[in-house]
Amino acid sequence: MKCFFVNGTGVAMQMLATVERKVYMKIPSLIIGDLTIPVPIIQGGMGVSVSKASLASAVSRAGGLGVIASVGLGEEIASSVHYEDRSCNALKSEIKKVKDQGLPVGVNVMVALTNYGDLVTACAEAGVDVLISGAGLPLRLPEYAGNSPMKLVPIVSSGRAAEIVCRSWDKKYSRYPDAIVVEGPLAGGHLGFKFDELVDGTVSSLETIVEETLVVAERYGRLAGRKIPVVAAGGVFTGADIARFLNMGASGVQMGTRFVATHECDVSDEYKQAFVDASIDDIALILSPVGLPARVLKTQFVRRSLGEKQDFACHYKCLITCDADRANYCIADALLNSYRGQLDQGFPMCGHNVYRVNSIVSVAELMNELIVEAEPLIN
Repeated sequence: MKCFFVNGTGVAMQMLATVERKVYMKIPSLIIGDLTIPVPIIQGGMGVSVSKASLASAVSRAGGLGVIASVGLGEEIASSVHYEDRSCNALKSEIKKVKDQGLPVGVNVMVALTNYGDLVTACAEAGVDVLISGAGLPLRLPEYAGNSPMKLVPIVSSGRAAEIVCRSWDKKYSRYPDAIVVEGPLAGGHLGFKFDELVDGTVSSLETIVEETLVVAERYGRLAGRKIPVVAAGGVFTGADIARFLNMGASGVQMGTRFVATHECDVSDEYKQAFVDASIDDIALILSPVGLPARVLKTQFVRRSLGEKQDFACHYKCLITCDADRANYCIADALLNSYRGQLDQGFPMCGHNVYRVNSIVSVAELMNELIVEAEPLIN
């Protein structure tokens, strides 16, 4: 199958033999400005070192958009280089690995990072196609991105948040988001909701938030003179889920949890196996040192850290909202340990549907499964 990725520098044709589409041809491409993503699936950016070049390139090769998570890169090998510099250098290296294959690549940069601006600038310099930003409202993202042609995509958890971002960007920078990712309460990792509301189930569903955001995107799309695609994220697990959101009016979906259980994912085998073995009782909501709720697998480390302060020193100063003197543990170290397979010294972040993962497959197999499930259900 021939697929065309269109960007500001021209048209690059990719032969994507991994995507088998022999029966159905109804799934629409995700079009973000002049960038066309043949299969409307964005792989969520997962830190620390969960989604790097290996996973991102496999997803883009299969027709979706692979995304590198910028947080915590460059920590696998001891280095005398300062944290901010090694973080940017490692990010550029991962981006280059994907770009050298002629593939499009996205990067997720958390607003809460102390070197947020530097990482956005590094993405612009490295030629990133799509920059996705959440864990706080990315109100200054256009300022850091400058005149880069990369697509700027905020992550929001409500229609109101989408309105705030669009209005702020319009007023300060005379521009609008190129797309909007809407993340619901079933997502993995850090969540943009109040902890108590997540626990008692009073938060709005992803479907409701998507509907709210579609209204905002349509209104500001008219002002921009172009469509602002809305991408549904958080709890999307099957092809049927994808079809449901496309039928609602979303232009695509973002998925994270299912891509962890792939051969190409950058984490340890122990991390992946924890997803396969997980039951619904193994999932926990915690209040992260970042100051946000987070959904994780309930390891022994989680049980210990909830009850007592760990003996640790902050080596990174990586998060604006983290108070190392009051935190029970270093979340960067906990996530790095998990990435390495030391689950007794950390925890994997996961989506609500992690208990439904039952095997480790290739990215191509997963993408094909999702397409075949989705296409006959798309209106």
